[in-house]
Amino acid sequence: MALSQRLDIRQSQALVMTPQLQQAIKLLQLSHVELVTYIEGELEQNPLLERADTPIDNPAESSSPAEAGGDVAATDGVDPVPTAPAEVAHEEAVEAWHEVAGAEGGGDLDYAGDPDAYSKGSTRNDGGGDLPSLDQTLARATTLREHLLGQVSEEIKDAGDRVIGAHMVDQLDDAGYLTIDLATVADTMGCDVARVEKVLKQLQRFEPVGIFARDLAECLAIQLRARDRYDPAMQALVENLPLLATRDVAALMRVCRVDAADLAEMAAEIRALDPKPGLQFDGAIAQPVVPDVFIRPQSGGWLVELNSETLPRVLINTRYYAEVTATQNKAAKDYLAERYQSANWLVKALHQRATTILKVSREIVRQQDGFLHHGVQHLRPLVLRDIAQAIGMHESTVSRVTTNKYMMTPRGIFELKYFFTSSIAASSGGEALSAESVRFRIRALIDGEANDVLSDDRIVDILMKDGVDIARRTVAKYREAMNIPSSVQRRREKVLQM
Repeated sequence: MALSQRLDIRQSQALVMTPQLQQAIKLLQLSHVELVTYIEGELEQNPLLERADTPIDNPAESSSPAEAGGDVAATDGVDPVPTAPAEVAHEEAVEAWHEVAGAEGGGDLDYAGDPDAYSKGSTRNDGGGDLPSLDQTLARATTLREHLLGQVSEEIKDAGDRVIGAHMVDQLDDAGYLTIDLATVADTMGCDVARVEKVLKQLQRFEPVGIFARDLAECLAIQLRARDRYDPAMQALVENLPLLATRDVAALMRVCRVDAADLAEMAAEIRALDPKPGLQFDGAIAQPVVPDVFIRPQSGGWLVELNSETLPRVLINTRYYAEVTATQNKAAKDYLAERYQSANWLVKALHQRATTILKVSREIVRQQDGFLHHGVQHLRPLVLRDIAQAIGMHESTVSRVTTNKYMMTPRGIFELKYFFTSSIAASSGGEALSAESVRFRIRALIDGEANDVLSDDRIVDILMKDGVDIARRTVAKYREAMNIPSSVQRRREKVLQM
């Protein structure tokens, strides 16, 4: 067969991963905090975008209602904001991509000088200069380093020892443990190890008690000495913490030379100590979870609505765009045209993100109505495919929508992923049970133990009588996932607590 060159023309259809599609897919899986950060970046680089709450001279001229697509709020039983034809095409394009991707894998405040100063959020002093806002005058918590350096300067009299102490303060980890060898400190500071040890003994008397320990045993020993409870029996217990961790009561009684009652009292004292004293300072401020969806009961069902605070409100300044494009500056017109298209896609993507979250949330509420009414024991087995088929979307879309999104229900705040659990067959051949509800039953059985500790086999028998077809290894797996010790360890712990 002879080889030859030939020029053919073929017509075919293909899905192109455009930057706009990438943006829409990215927005779907962003959390509230990540979305706010992303929008801030877009507002900085796109002159046509502005916040919806920004004062404008003429709202009718500056933006059109269709362009405020980022502001979406709808409730169950009420149709969401109508989607324009261009947005429908956008939605279909995003969904088509998911089909392919899923298949592939201070001081006093004075407002006398400016009556509007309060509403502007600013304050002025008598000289007319701006004062810090209220949030900038809040007291800052003392750090662990500042707290210890203050004690070094007050308690250590020798100047050289203060330098050594300050250096060792910088070698503490977040829990308050010394992370450097004393010989290394001596080499760095140019002194002998004996002097470093002397300074360390002074440092270990600082507050919080237990600071500057080199391991857990030393940390507990420092705290017990401060309580005058470091007797020989307690010393033996501290030196054998692995036995205490495994609840080996017989070995501990033999090593400490005490009876079971004394051992239980000693173990209770150990549990009352702080194994990480440094965490009393510099603790990270817990950020509250902001729910994306609110679920409220109403007559005959549930009200599902989006949290308006998590919906970014952005507008397109069409008046500015019209003014610039009316000029003869071709470079400016081309740049603004590209920015206008980018802003338009962003608004549509935000609108689509909001409506998709609402659609998925409504279906989750419909599927998990038993959980909302009766609790976790009535949680149904649910997978992404169930929601995807019900709302006509791809599984990958549902997966992205439920990532880092939270729902506030009458039973608390839950991540949307929480409602997706595997199924466990019923022994009587009835409706399958949710794995989360089975875990709830296992925890309830263990929490209800009195003197009789339930083994995994015994839990299996109880669940079988309740109609749950489950294997012993599955019970063990669920128990370990909930950080519940085995029956042997729980029995030993009960002896220590007697």
